[in-house]
Amino acid sequence: MFSQEFQAYLSRFALARQLDRQHHFYVGPTNSGKTYQALETLRQAESGVYLSPLRLLAMEVRDRLMQAGVPCNLVTGEERVMVPGARHTASTIEMLRPDHAVDVAVIDEIQMLMDPDRGSAWTAALVGVPAKQVFICGANSVTISCTRVLDALNEPYTLTHLQRMTPLLIEEHSICGARYHAAKLRKALQTGDAIIAFSRKDVLTLAARIRQWGLSVATIYGALSPEVRRVESARFASGEAHILVATDAIGMGLNLPIRRVIFANIHKFDGIASRPLNATEMRQIAGRAGRHGLYDTGYVTVLEDDEQWHLQAMLDADDTVPPFALPIAVGDGDIEALSLHIPTWRLAECMEYLHKQYARSPGQHVLQWQVTSLQHQQAMLIDQTAPQLSMRDKYRLMCAPLAIQVPIARDYFLQCVQAVATQQARSLPQMPEWLNGQQAQYLEQAELICQHLSLYSWLSYQYPRIFVDSALIDDARKKLNGFIGRALRVQAGYGKTQREAELGQYF
Repeated sequence: MFSQEFQAYLSRFALARQLDRQHHFYVGPTNSGKTYQALETLRQAESGVYLSPLRLLAMEVRDRLMQAGVPCNLVTGEERVMVPGARHTASTIEMLRPDHAVDVAVIDEIQMLMDPDRGSAWTAALVGVPAKQVFICGANSVTISCTRVLDALNEPYTLTHLQRMTPLLIEEHSICGARYHAAKLRKALQTGDAIIAFSRKDVLTLAARIRQWGLSVATIYGALSPEVRRVESARFASGEAHILVATDAIGMGLNLPIRRVIFANIHKFDGIASRPLNATEMRQIAGRAGRHGLYDTGYVTVLEDDEQWHLQAMLDADDTVPPFALPIAVGDGDIEALSLHIPTWRLAECMEYLHKQYARSPGQHVLQWQVTSLQHQQAMLIDQTAPQLSMRDKYRLMCAPLAIQVPIARDYFLQCVQAVATQQARSLPQMPEWLNGQQAQYLEQAELICQHLSLYSWLSYQYPRIFVDSALIDDARKKLNGFIGRALRVQAGYGKTQREAELGQYF
């Protein structure tokens, strides 16, 4: 069933092939208890691993296990918190250890297989986690594609389809009726509402305005560190904050006491163009309303009447996608061999070759190489900055966490690449004096320093003799997170949201 090149990929997971693995799919909508059931089995196991899509979720599960009396390590690309004697680990999915057998593994948010940049990490977990019992949790959208691979591996599985534990209702009327106006939104807001926007600018603008209206607000968006998101989540959960304003960052795993989800927009920018939210996205976000045990019903709505049809259509739609080849990532050994075969010493040329050679062919294979545009861009930067580096080092740096579209983040990354190339020790980014205050004008700058810190932390595990200040990271992170938390409560937003700018409305 597997060609020679895919057999080579499977050989990375020799230990998993030696185990009689049994897979259990717990699939269904948000608020159906699928992950809870899997985590209960993990808690009771002699040993286990939780594989998370987010550092924040890994931290939450680790805390939950520790509170239940189960010693648990935390392993992410940026940190290692090891507990003596622990036989359980909560980690981000990219930190999968294919050489360490456990009794139980939980793979969360399996629908992330469709992610164009990170999907290959879920394939590696599905194919390669060395556990006797593997629990696969998430939406039902990719189940068929997963079971095709397991059938090819001749590994057994069970399917459990779960339903929501509380009903989710679309409100009869939109928030603003035929046309959006901020005054109508102000009048309609209620404690327990979560307003979902799809840009940092809109989230901060809405949060600032709602504070001006006399309501306390918690704020969550992707550029915030997991520690800040946890604090903001706790403020909303405790009732300190009446309203949550967030991006779709809440759509993955966060357990928040949301009564009603309000979509501030039904479109999002996906890095190329603005597009309507798809069924999986709308279900993941809307499903956060009506937390089981707190509300009898969850509610979801939009701002304008003509957006209701899309909401209804997406919530009613079957989000199962046609079978597709699961994405797999090239390894450093593959790159070295390929560079000798072509031959080239440019990483970008290797990635281009793979992209052309193994263009996705839906339905033709059950596995398919994944080469992303971001990887190619990062590879070109590395080739240009440090052409003399070994292919193994180039590949490792290509895997570094980087917001490549942000010029400041890209420039800092290139400085780090140069440090690796010259073998020159590099210090931690300097912490500015304004961190002791709460001047909101520095909020974005603080977020960028956090990104630098995350990259530095990741590199300190890869190149400890070059990135030598790992002992200072925790203190710097605490100072940055403290500043960001204070600044969020006083920031003034950007005047108008994108919708208001398009409508020409002033507030």
